[in-house]
Amino acid sequence: MHAFVAVTDNEWYRQLAAMSDLDEVNFWQPSGGRGFHALAPGEPLLFKLHAPEGMIAGGGFFAHHSVLPVSLAWEAFGEKNGARSLGEMRARIERYRRIPPSPGEDYQVGCVVLAEPFFFPPEEWFPPPTDFHPNIQVGKRYDLRRAPHGAKLWEDVQFRLLARHPDIEELEETVRFGEPVPVRHRLGQGSFRVLVTDTYERRCAVTQERVLPVLEAAHIKPVAAGGAHRIDNGLLLRSDLHKLFDRGYVTITPEHRIRVSKRLREDFDNGEYYLRFDRNEIWLPRRPEDRPDPTFLEWHADVVFRR
Repeated sequence: MHAFVAVTDNEWYRQLAAMSDLDEVNFWQPSGGRGFHALAPGEPLLFKLHAPEGMIAGGGFFAHHSVLPVSLAWEAFGEKNGARSLGEMRARIERYRRIPPSPGEDYQVGCVVLAEPFFFPPEEWFPPPTDFHPNIQVGKRYDLRRAPHGAKLWEDVQFRLLARHPDIEELEETVRFGEPVPVRHRLGQGSFRVLVTDTYERRCAVTQERVLPVLEAAHIKPVAAGGAHRIDNGLLLRSDLHKLFDRGYVTITPEHRIRVSKRLREDFDNGEYYLRFDRNEIWLPRRPEDRPDPTFLEWHADVVFRR
């Protein structure tokens, strides 16, 4: 298991540390061209503040990396981007970009999505490992199983997390003393949106539309009805089909075929465009474990679909 000690914008950190009950944050990269391969899902990314603080002040657990237009990153995460508005987010990003964008340009940014972030109070901040050179601009990866630096780093993080949350069993599973083990963490709404978008390779499951601004991550079983932010509880749909799916005019069978309700024509004296998709197979993610769970699809067909 590894951790990545990431050089962190101090204003980004302060904005998020002041918020309560955060389930996710977007640790954005100002340039969308750089990938992020330092961590596997469930491994920790730690926030190392710029000088003069220069200390490790918190972190989060890596969920996913994507590259998105800045407008869509804002739509997905809002203030969880560490800014109060899209304008403030753009201004902060543009301070770091080597090539100033044109006014209004919807440039690409890297999105390192972190689940279950944690922020230590200032009295619990601690220095990075002694081999973390001051000239490092992005960050450094550490093997948490290796002494002295990685093992000590993990011990420092565990001690603070368990001291602050002694009664949370899931946290104890994640950061228990001993051999470090990555744990899959619960996704938030923004993480769900980005993961479903990328899992479906940025194409609508019904139409295979690839114009990103009109694609939306739909819950098969809504969170309000007991569903979860899980990839197998999601579909990537064009915005009009998302609305029809949520309102029961469209469903997907456990065999992954589209069903379009006859009520669409009855209720609106129209709908021929959508009826032509009836009984077509949908486009599915490559990995079987990412495909819609038949239990959720059956629930939608039984509870939501208008027959």
